[in-house]
Amino acid sequence: MAVPKKRTSKAKSRSRKANWKRKAQLASQKAISLGKSVISGKNKSFIYINEIDPNNNS
Repeated sequence: MAVPKKRTSKAKSRSRKANWKRKAQLASQKAISLGKSVISGKNKSFIYINEIDPNNNS
């Protein structure tokens, strides 16, 4: 026979939600920082080709 599970406390629910939002905030800050570095031309973490070379067929 099915037994109902115990209720999760408000504190635990809020803690999980806060952690989830904090992770999203950090990810968005990294994305914005990366975008700014690409626009400013100061990116050093990856290779970014700004223009397509017409002589290159691939």
